[in-house]
Amino acid sequence: MNYVSTRGRAPTLPFSGVLLAGLASDGGLYVPETWPQLTANDFAALEGKSYAEVALAVMRPFVGESVSPKAFEHMVTDVYGKFGHPAVAPLRQTGPNDWLMELFHGPTLAFKDVALQLLGRLFDDVLKRENRRITIVGATSGDTGSAAIEGCRGRDAMDVFILYPHGRVSDVQRRQMTTVADANVHCLAVEGTFDDCQALVKSLFNDVEARAKLNLSAVNSINWARVLAQIVYYVTAAIALGATQTKTLRGMRQRRLAFVVPTGNFGDIYAGYAAHRMGLPVEKLVIATNRNDILTRFFKGGEYRMAGVEPTISPSMDIQISSNFERLLFELEERDGAVISQFMDDLGTRKAFAVKADRLKAAKLLFGAGRADEGETLAVMRAVYAESGMQVDPHSAVGLHVARMMRRSGVLPAEVPVVTLATAHPAKFPDAVEKATGQRPALPARLADLLDRKERFTVLPNDFGAIRAHIEKHARPV
Repeated sequence: MNYVSTRGRAPTLPFSGVLLAGLASDGGLYVPETWPQLTANDFAALEGKSYAEVALAVMRPFVGESVSPKAFEHMVTDVYGKFGHPAVAPLRQTGPNDWLMELFHGPTLAFKDVALQLLGRLFDDVLKRENRRITIVGATSGDTGSAAIEGCRGRDAMDVFILYPHGRVSDVQRRQMTTVADANVHCLAVEGTFDDCQALVKSLFNDVEARAKLNLSAVNSINWARVLAQIVYYVTAAIALGATQTKTLRGMRQRRLAFVVPTGNFGDIYAGYAAHRMGLPVEKLVIATNRNDILTRFFKGGEYRMAGVEPTISPSMDIQISSNFERLLFELEERDGAVISQFMDDLGTRKAFAVKADRLKAAKLLFGAGRADEGETLAVMRAVYAESGMQVDPHSAVGLHVARMMRRSGVLPAEVPVVTLATAHPAKFPDAVEKATGQRPALPARLADLLDRKERFTVLPNDFGAIRAHIEKHARPV
Protein backbone atom coordinates (compact mmCIF):
# COMPACT_ATOMS: atom_id res chain seq x y z
CA MET A 1 0.00 0.00 0.00
CA ASN A 2 1.38 3.39 -1.05
CA TYR A 3 0.11 6.88 -0.30
CA VAL A 4 -0.18 10.06 -2.38
CA SER A 5 -0.48 13.72 -1.41
CA THR A 6 -3.70 15.65 -1.88
CA ARG A 7 -1.68 18.38 -3.62
CA GLY A 8 0.02 16.05 -6.05
CA ARG A 9 3.62 17.24 -5.77
CA ALA A 10 5.06 15.16 -2.91
CA PRO A 11 6.68 11.74 -3.35
CA THR A 12 4.58 8.60 -2.98
CA LEU A 13 5.35 6.92 0.35
CA PRO A 14 4.67 3.58 2.07
CA PHE A 15 2.82 3.49 5.38
CA SER A 16 5.98 3.86 7.49
CA GLY A 17 7.00 6.97 5.54
CA VAL A 18 3.55 8.52 5.92
CA LEU A 19 3.52 7.68 9.63
CA LEU A 20 6.75 9.57 10.29
CA ALA A 21 6.18 12.40 7.81
CA GLY A 22 2.68 13.39 8.98
CA LEU A 23 2.24 16.29 6.56
CA ALA A 24 3.37 15.82 2.95
CA SER A 25 6.34 17.90 1.78
CA ASP A 26 4.09 19.89 -0.59
CA GLY A 27 1.80 20.89 2.29
CA GLY A 28 -0.85 18.31 1.41
CA LEU A 29 -2.23 15.33 3.30
CA TYR A 30 -1.51 11.72 2.48
CA VAL A 31 -4.29 9.39 1.36
CA PRO A 32 -4.20 5.79 0.11
CA GLU A 33 -3.25 5.42 -3.53
CA THR A 34 -6.17 2.98 -3.84
CA TRP A 35 -8.91 1.99 -1.40
CA PRO A 36 -8.76 -1.62 -0.12
CA GLN A 37 -12.07 -3.42 -0.48
CA LEU A 38 -13.93 -5.65 1.96
CA THR A 39 -16.87 -7.65 0.60
CA ALA A 40 -20.13 -8.40 2.35
CA ASN A 41 -18.74 -11.85 3.13
CA ASP A 42 -15.57 -10.29 4.58
CA PHE A 43 -17.63 -8.12 6.92
CA ALA A 44 -19.92 -11.04 7.83
CA ALA A 45 -16.85 -13.12 8.75
CA LEU A 46 -16.00 -10.54 11.42
CA GLU A 47 -19.23 -11.12 13.37
CA GLY A 48 -18.47 -12.32 16.88
CA LYS A 49 -14.84 -11.18 16.71
CA SER A 50 -13.18 -9.00 19.34
CA TYR A 51 -12.47 -5.34 18.68
CA ALA A 52 -8.76 -6.11 18.24
CA GLU A 53 -9.52 -8.87 15.72
CA VAL A 54 -11.72 -6.54 13.68
CA ALA A 55 -9.05 -3.82 13.91
CA LEU A 56 -6.42 -6.16 12.49
CA ALA A 57 -8.62 -7.14 9.55
CA VAL A 58 -9.54 -3.53 8.74
CA MET A 59 -6.11 -1.93 9.18
CA ARG A 60 -3.73 -4.57 7.88
CA PRO A 61 -4.22 -3.78 4.15
CA PHE A 62 -3.25 -0.14 4.82
CA VAL A 63 -0.11 -1.03 6.78
CA GLY A 64 1.33 -3.44 4.23
CA GLU A 65 4.92 -4.49 4.85
CA SER A 66 5.83 -1.44 6.93
CA VAL A 67 5.18 -3.32 10.19
CA SER A 68 5.65 -7.05 10.59
CA PRO A 69 2.33 -8.93 10.92
CA LYS A 70 3.38 -10.44 14.25
CA ALA A 71 4.44 -7.08 15.73
CA PHE A 72 1.29 -5.38 14.47
CA GLU A 73 -0.94 -8.07 15.95
CA HIS A 74 0.85 -7.79 19.28
CA MET A 75 0.52 -4.01 19.55
CA VAL A 76 -3.13 -3.95 18.43
CA THR A 77 -4.10 -6.71 20.87
CA ASP A 78 -2.20 -5.05 23.71
CA VAL A 79 -3.54 -1.52 23.11
CA TYR A 80 -7.21 -2.46 22.82
CA GLY A 81 -6.98 -4.93 25.67
CA LYS A 82 -6.38 -2.03 28.09
CA PHE A 83 -9.50 0.04 27.44
CA GLY A 84 -12.05 0.43 30.22
CA HIS A 85 -14.75 -1.52 28.37
CA PRO A 86 -14.20 -4.92 26.71
CA ALA A 87 -16.02 -3.74 23.57
CA VAL A 88 -13.71 -0.67 23.38
CA ALA A 89 -16.48 1.30 21.59
CA PRO A 90 -19.75 -0.05 23.05
CA LEU A 91 -23.20 0.96 21.78
CA ARG A 92 -25.89 2.30 24.11
CA GLN A 93 -29.46 2.43 22.84
CA THR A 94 -31.18 5.80 23.16
CA GLY A 95 -34.31 5.26 21.06
CA PRO A 96 -36.19 2.68 18.96
CA ASN A 97 -33.53 2.74 16.25
CA ASP A 98 -30.96 5.11 17.76
CA TRP A 99 -27.66 4.46 19.50
CA LEU A 100 -24.76 6.28 21.10
CA MET A 101 -21.33 4.81 20.41
CA GLU A 102 -19.24 5.45 23.53
CA LEU A 103 -15.72 6.32 22.44
CA PHE A 104 -14.45 7.52 25.82
CA HIS A 105 -13.27 4.35 27.52
CA GLY A 106 -9.57 4.98 26.88
CA PRO A 107 -7.05 6.43 29.35
CA THR A 108 -7.84 10.11 28.65
CA LEU A 109 -11.64 9.68 28.30
CA ALA A 110 -11.96 10.79 24.66
CA PHE A 111 -12.27 9.22 21.21
CA LYS A 112 -8.73 10.32 20.35
CA ASP A 113 -7.42 7.48 22.56
CA VAL A 114 -8.62 4.88 20.05
CA ALA A 115 -6.05 6.09 17.54
CA LEU A 116 -3.35 7.71 19.63
CA GLN A 117 -2.68 4.78 21.95
CA LEU A 118 -1.85 2.78 18.83
CA LEU A 119 0.04 5.62 17.17
CA GLY A 120 2.61 5.77 19.96
CA ARG A 121 3.29 2.05 19.56
CA LEU A 122 3.62 2.38 15.78
CA PHE A 123 6.10 5.24 16.17
CA ASP A 124 8.17 3.18 18.60
CA ASP A 125 8.27 0.15 16.31
CA VAL A 126 9.42 2.04 13.21
CA LEU A 127 11.89 4.29 15.05
CA LYS A 128 13.61 1.41 16.82
CA ARG A 129 14.02 -0.54 13.60
CA GLU A 130 15.40 2.51 11.79
CA ASN A 131 17.44 3.74 14.80
CA ARG A 132 15.91 7.20 14.59
CA ARG A 133 14.49 9.90 16.85
CA ILE A 134 11.70 12.34 16.09
CA THR A 135 10.21 15.53 17.46
CA ILE A 136 6.43 15.30 17.57
CA VAL A 137 4.55 18.59 17.29
CA GLY A 138 0.77 18.74 17.58
CA ALA A 139 -2.06 21.22 18.04
CA THR A 140 -5.08 20.46 20.19
CA SER A 141 -8.44 22.00 20.88
CA GLY A 142 -8.59 19.85 23.98
CA ASP A 143 -8.55 16.09 23.52
CA THR A 144 -5.82 15.29 20.97
CA GLY A 145 -3.13 16.69 23.25
CA SER A 146 -3.81 14.54 26.28
CA ALA A 147 -4.33 11.41 24.18
CA ALA A 148 -1.10 12.02 22.26
CA ILE A 149 0.83 12.67 25.45
CA GLU A 150 -0.53 9.51 27.04
CA GLY A 151 0.45 7.47 23.98
CA CYS A 152 3.97 8.93 23.67
CA ARG A 153 5.03 9.82 27.24
CA GLY A 154 8.31 8.39 28.49
CA ARG A 155 9.39 7.07 25.09
CA ASP A 156 13.11 7.59 24.44
CA ALA A 157 12.81 7.93 20.67
CA MET A 158 10.58 11.00 20.70
CA ASP A 159 9.99 14.41 22.24
CA VAL A 160 6.39 15.69 22.27
CA PHE A 161 5.35 19.35 22.01
CA ILE A 162 1.62 20.06 22.22
CA LEU A 163 0.22 23.52 21.40
CA TYR A 164 -3.17 24.43 22.84
CA PRO A 165 -5.15 27.72 22.99
CA HIS A 166 -4.45 29.37 26.34
CA GLY A 167 -7.67 29.64 28.37
CA ARG A 168 -9.82 27.92 25.72
CA VAL A 169 -9.84 24.30 26.91
CA SER A 170 -11.61 22.90 29.95
CA ASP A 171 -9.73 22.55 33.25
CA VAL A 172 -9.85 18.76 32.98
CA GLN A 173 -8.58 18.80 29.39
CA ARG A 174 -5.73 21.14 30.32
CA ARG A 175 -4.70 19.23 33.42
CA GLN A 176 -4.67 15.92 31.58
CA MET A 177 -1.83 17.44 29.55
CA THR A 178 -0.04 19.70 31.99
CA THR A 179 0.19 17.30 34.95
CA VAL A 180 2.20 14.68 33.02
CA ALA A 181 5.71 14.74 34.49
CA ASP A 182 7.65 12.79 31.84
CA ALA A 183 10.65 14.77 30.59
CA ASN A 184 9.84 14.19 26.91
CA VAL A 185 6.49 16.01 27.22
CA HIS A 186 6.17 19.78 26.66
CA CYS A 187 2.85 21.68 26.86
CA LEU A 188 2.73 25.07 25.14
CA ALA A 189 -0.20 27.38 25.92
CA VAL A 190 -0.51 29.67 22.89
CA GLU A 191 -2.15 33.08 23.24
CA GLY A 192 -4.64 32.51 20.42
CA THR A 193 -7.24 30.10 19.07
CA PHE A 194 -6.97 26.46 18.06
CA ASP A 195 -6.80 27.56 14.42
CA ASP A 196 -3.76 29.66 15.37
CA CYS A 197 -2.16 26.61 17.00
CA GLN A 198 -2.89 24.47 13.96
CA ALA A 199 -1.47 27.14 11.62
CA LEU A 200 1.72 27.30 13.69
CA VAL A 201 2.15 23.53 13.46
CA LYS A 202 1.64 23.58 9.70
CA SER A 203 4.13 26.44 9.40
CA LEU A 204 6.72 24.35 11.24
CA PHE A 205 6.18 21.46 8.86
CA ASN A 206 6.43 23.77 5.88
CA ASP A 207 9.71 25.26 7.17
CA VAL A 208 12.23 23.05 5.40
CA GLU A 209 15.08 23.93 7.75
CA ALA A 210 13.10 23.35 10.94
CA ARG A 211 11.53 20.17 9.64
CA ALA A 212 14.94 18.66 8.85
CA LYS A 213 16.67 19.94 12.00
CA LEU A 214 13.98 18.62 14.33
CA ASN A 215 12.95 15.56 12.29
CA LEU A 216 9.34 16.57 12.76
CA SER A 217 6.38 14.20 12.91
CA ALA A 218 2.69 14.80 13.61
CA VAL A 219 0.05 13.39 15.93
CA ASN A 220 -2.84 15.48 14.66
CA SER A 221 -5.29 13.86 12.29
CA ILE A 222 -3.24 15.22 9.41
CA ASN A 223 -1.30 11.99 10.13
CA TRP A 224 -2.98 9.23 8.13
CA ALA A 225 -2.41 6.67 10.91
CA ARG A 226 -4.82 8.64 13.11
CA VAL A 227 -7.61 8.34 10.56
CA LEU A 228 -6.80 4.69 9.90
CA ALA A 229 -7.37 3.58 13.49
CA GLN A 230 -10.68 5.45 13.63
CA ILE A 231 -12.12 3.51 10.67
CA VAL A 232 -12.40 0.45 12.90
CA TYR A 233 -15.21 1.60 15.19
CA TYR A 234 -17.49 2.35 12.25
CA VAL A 235 -17.06 -1.28 11.23
CA THR A 236 -17.61 -2.68 14.73
CA ALA A 237 -20.81 -0.60 15.09
CA ALA A 238 -22.12 -1.88 11.77
CA ILE A 239 -21.35 -5.46 12.72
CA ALA A 240 -23.02 -5.09 16.14
CA LEU A 241 -26.20 -3.73 14.53
CA GLY A 242 -26.38 -6.38 11.84
CA ALA A 243 -25.56 -4.03 8.98
CA THR A 244 -23.13 -6.42 7.33
CA GLN A 245 -25.58 -9.22 6.61
CA THR A 246 -29.32 -9.32 7.33
CA LYS A 247 -31.82 -12.07 6.48
CA THR A 248 -34.90 -11.11 4.50
CA LEU A 249 -37.63 -13.11 2.77
CA ARG A 250 -35.63 -12.72 -0.42
CA GLY A 251 -32.35 -13.90 1.06
CA MET A 252 -29.40 -11.99 2.51
CA ARG A 253 -28.81 -8.27 2.13
CA GLN A 254 -26.74 -5.55 3.76
CA ARG A 255 -28.48 -3.16 6.15
CA ARG A 256 -27.34 0.44 5.74
CA LEU A 257 -26.55 2.63 8.76
CA ALA A 258 -26.31 6.37 9.32
CA PHE A 259 -23.68 7.97 11.55
CA VAL A 260 -23.91 11.40 13.18
CA VAL A 261 -20.49 12.76 14.06
CA PRO A 262 -19.70 15.84 16.18
CA THR A 263 -16.72 17.26 14.34
CA GLY A 264 -14.59 20.33 13.92
CA ASN A 265 -11.47 19.12 12.14
CA PHE A 266 -13.30 16.57 9.94
CA GLY A 267 -10.95 13.71 10.86
CA ASP A 268 -13.44 11.53 12.71
CA ILE A 269 -16.12 11.72 10.03
CA TYR A 270 -13.53 11.25 7.29
CA ALA A 271 -12.76 7.89 8.91
CA GLY A 272 -16.42 7.03 8.32
CA TYR A 273 -15.99 8.04 4.69
CA ALA A 274 -12.97 5.74 4.47
CA ALA A 275 -15.06 2.86 5.88
CA HIS A 276 -17.68 3.62 3.21
CA ARG A 277 -15.01 3.55 0.48
CA MET A 278 -13.90 0.15 1.77
CA GLY A 279 -17.41 -1.20 1.26
CA LEU A 280 -19.20 -0.63 4.57
CA PRO A 281 -22.96 -0.12 3.94
CA VAL A 282 -23.34 3.53 5.00
CA GLU A 283 -26.61 5.34 4.29
CA LYS A 284 -25.54 8.78 5.50
CA LEU A 285 -22.67 10.51 7.25
CA VAL A 286 -23.99 13.55 9.12
CA ILE A 287 -21.67 16.34 10.26
CA ALA A 288 -22.71 17.95 13.54
CA THR A 289 -21.18 21.34 14.38
CA ASN A 290 -21.65 23.91 17.11
CA ARG A 291 -22.14 27.58 16.25
CA ASN A 292 -18.67 27.57 14.63
CA ASP A 293 -20.45 25.99 11.71
CA ILE A 294 -18.18 26.40 8.68
CA LEU A 295 -18.72 22.78 7.61
CA THR A 296 -22.50 23.00 7.91
CA ARG A 297 -22.47 26.20 5.85
CA PHE A 298 -20.35 24.52 3.17
CA PHE A 299 -22.83 21.69 2.73
CA LYS A 300 -25.65 24.17 2.33
CA GLY A 301 -24.13 26.27 -0.44
CA GLY A 302 -20.79 24.84 -1.54
CA GLU A 303 -18.70 27.74 -0.25
CA TYR A 304 -16.08 27.27 2.44
CA ARG A 305 -15.71 30.73 4.02
CA MET A 306 -13.87 31.44 7.26
CA ALA A 307 -15.40 33.54 10.01
CA GLY A 308 -14.28 34.39 13.52
CA VAL A 309 -14.11 31.59 16.07
CA GLU A 310 -16.54 31.98 18.96
CA PRO A 311 -15.78 30.22 22.27
CA THR A 312 -18.45 27.64 23.18
CA ILE A 313 -19.19 24.97 25.78
CA SER A 314 -18.01 22.42 23.18
CA PRO A 315 -14.49 23.86 22.74
CA SER A 316 -12.99 20.94 20.81
CA MET A 317 -15.20 22.01 17.89
CA ASP A 318 -14.30 25.71 17.98
CA ILE A 319 -12.55 25.49 14.63
CA GLN A 320 -12.74 27.30 11.28
CA ILE A 321 -9.97 25.49 9.41
CA SER A 322 -10.96 21.82 9.18
CA SER A 323 -7.69 20.37 7.99
CA ASN A 324 -8.98 16.91 7.08
CA PHE A 325 -11.63 18.40 4.81
CA GLU A 326 -8.88 18.64 2.21
CA ARG A 327 -8.90 14.85 1.96
CA LEU A 328 -12.58 14.79 1.03
CA LEU A 329 -12.13 17.65 -1.45
CA PHE A 330 -9.40 15.60 -3.13
CA GLU A 331 -11.88 12.80 -3.76
CA LEU A 332 -14.67 15.16 -4.86
CA GLU A 333 -12.30 16.80 -7.35
CA GLU A 334 -11.34 13.41 -8.82
CA ARG A 335 -7.91 13.51 -7.15
CA ASP A 336 -6.73 16.61 -8.98
CA GLY A 337 -3.93 17.98 -6.79
CA ALA A 338 -3.72 21.23 -8.74
CA VAL A 339 -7.34 22.06 -7.90
CA ILE A 340 -6.77 21.34 -4.22
CA SER A 341 -3.66 23.51 -4.17
CA GLN A 342 -5.67 26.37 -5.66
CA PHE A 343 -8.41 25.91 -3.06
CA MET A 344 -5.86 26.08 -0.25
CA ASP A 345 -4.19 29.14 -1.80
CA ASP A 346 -7.60 30.85 -2.02
CA LEU A 347 -8.29 29.96 1.60
CA GLY A 348 -5.02 31.60 2.59
CA THR A 349 -5.53 34.77 0.54
CA ARG A 350 -9.31 35.26 0.35
CA LYS A 351 -10.33 33.17 3.40
CA ALA A 352 -12.72 31.26 1.13
CA PHE A 353 -13.15 28.94 -1.83
CA ALA A 354 -16.13 27.30 -3.52
CA VAL A 355 -16.77 24.02 -5.31
CA LYS A 356 -18.90 23.64 -8.41
CA ALA A 357 -22.55 22.68 -8.07
CA ASP A 358 -22.05 19.16 -9.40
CA ARG A 359 -19.33 18.49 -6.81
CA LEU A 360 -21.57 19.66 -3.98
CA LYS A 361 -24.45 17.56 -5.29
CA ALA A 362 -22.21 14.47 -5.33
CA ALA A 363 -21.04 15.15 -1.76
CA LYS A 364 -24.61 15.53 -0.49
CA LEU A 365 -25.52 12.06 -1.71
CA LEU A 366 -23.53 10.73 1.24
CA PHE A 367 -23.08 13.67 3.60
CA GLY A 368 -25.55 15.73 5.59
CA ALA A 369 -24.86 18.52 8.07
CA GLY A 370 -26.49 20.37 10.96
CA ARG A 371 -25.61 22.64 13.86
CA ALA A 372 -26.53 23.23 17.48
CA ASP A 373 -26.22 26.51 19.33
CA GLU A 374 -25.49 26.77 23.06
CA GLY A 375 -29.12 26.67 24.13
CA GLU A 376 -29.90 23.65 21.97
CA THR A 377 -26.83 21.83 23.26
CA LEU A 378 -27.78 22.39 26.90
CA ALA A 379 -31.40 21.44 26.17
CA VAL A 380 -30.39 18.06 24.75
CA MET A 381 -28.07 17.39 27.70
CA ARG A 382 -30.97 18.21 30.02
CA ALA A 383 -33.47 16.11 28.06
CA VAL A 384 -31.23 13.04 27.86
CA TYR A 385 -30.61 13.20 31.60
CA ALA A 386 -34.34 13.51 32.31
CA GLU A 387 -35.20 10.64 29.96
CA SER A 388 -32.54 8.15 31.01
CA GLY A 389 -30.43 9.50 33.86
CA MET A 390 -27.49 9.53 31.44
CA GLN A 391 -25.11 12.48 31.35
CA VAL A 392 -23.51 13.39 28.02
CA ASP A 393 -20.73 15.84 27.32
CA PRO A 394 -21.52 18.95 25.20
CA HIS A 395 -19.82 17.64 22.04
CA SER A 396 -21.85 14.43 22.08
CA ALA A 397 -24.93 16.57 22.80
CA VAL A 398 -24.31 18.55 19.61
CA GLY A 399 -24.43 15.24 17.74
CA LEU A 400 -27.60 14.14 19.52
CA HIS A 401 -29.35 17.42 18.73
CA VAL A 402 -28.50 17.12 15.04
CA ALA A 403 -29.57 13.45 15.00
CA ARG A 404 -32.95 14.32 16.50
CA MET A 405 -33.38 17.23 14.12
CA MET A 406 -32.59 14.98 11.14
CA ARG A 407 -35.06 12.38 12.40
CA ARG A 408 -37.84 14.96 12.68
CA SER A 409 -37.17 16.34 9.20
CA GLY A 410 -37.12 12.88 7.60
CA VAL A 411 -33.54 13.20 6.36
CA LEU A 412 -32.85 10.15 8.52
CA PRO A 413 -35.92 7.87 8.10
CA ALA A 414 -37.17 5.85 11.06
CA GLU A 415 -36.15 2.54 9.46
CA VAL A 416 -32.47 3.58 9.19
CA PRO A 417 -30.41 2.80 12.30
CA VAL A 418 -28.62 5.94 13.48
CA VAL A 419 -25.41 5.86 15.51
CA THR A 420 -24.29 9.11 17.14
CA LEU A 421 -20.67 9.21 18.22
CA ALA A 422 -20.18 10.06 21.91
CA THR A 423 -16.73 11.58 21.68
CA ALA A 424 -15.86 12.39 25.31
CA HIS A 425 -16.70 11.41 28.88
CA PRO A 426 -19.03 13.94 30.58
CA ALA A 427 -16.50 14.45 33.39
CA LYS A 428 -14.15 16.18 30.93
CA PHE A 429 -16.66 19.07 30.81
CA PRO A 430 -18.13 19.14 34.33
CA ASP A 431 -19.22 22.79 34.30
CA ALA A 432 -21.37 22.42 31.19
CA VAL A 433 -22.85 19.10 32.35
CA GLU A 434 -23.69 20.52 35.79
CA LYS A 435 -25.27 23.61 34.21
CA ALA A 436 -27.53 21.39 32.10
CA THR A 437 -28.39 18.63 34.57
CA GLY A 438 -27.79 20.07 38.03
CA GLN A 439 -25.41 17.19 38.76
CA ARG A 440 -21.62 17.40 38.52
CA PRO A 441 -20.13 14.33 36.83
CA ALA A 442 -17.35 12.56 38.69
CA LEU A 443 -14.01 11.61 37.19
CA PRO A 444 -13.11 7.91 37.20
CA ALA A 445 -11.26 6.81 40.32
CA ARG A 446 -7.90 6.69 38.55
CA LEU A 447 -8.20 10.42 37.78
CA ALA A 448 -9.88 11.49 41.02
CA ASP A 449 -6.86 13.55 42.14
CA LEU A 450 -6.32 15.22 38.74
CA LEU A 451 -7.28 18.69 39.95
CA ASP A 452 -4.71 18.46 42.77
CA ARG A 453 -1.74 17.43 40.61
CA LYS A 454 1.06 19.89 39.88
CA GLU A 455 0.91 21.51 36.45
CA ARG A 456 3.82 22.15 34.08
CA PHE A 457 3.35 24.32 30.97
CA THR A 458 4.73 27.36 29.14
CA VAL A 459 2.67 30.31 27.90
CA LEU A 460 3.90 31.60 24.53
CA PRO A 461 2.70 34.29 22.11
CA ASN A 462 0.99 33.46 18.84
CA ASP A 463 4.28 33.95 17.03
CA PHE A 464 6.01 31.45 14.76
CA GLY A 465 9.52 32.59 15.68
CA ALA A 466 8.86 32.25 19.40
CA ILE A 467 7.33 28.80 19.01
CA ARG A 468 10.13 27.53 16.77
CA ALA A 469 12.84 28.91 19.08
CA HIS A 470 11.28 27.28 22.13
CA ILE A 471 10.98 23.88 20.46
CA GLU A 472 14.52 24.03 19.10
CA LYS A 473 15.84 24.92 22.55
CA HIS A 474 14.06 22.14 24.40
CA ALA A 475 14.04 19.26 21.89
CA ARG A 476 16.79 16.71 22.28
CA PRO A 477 19.13 16.29 19.27
CA VAL A 478 17.71 13.94 16.63
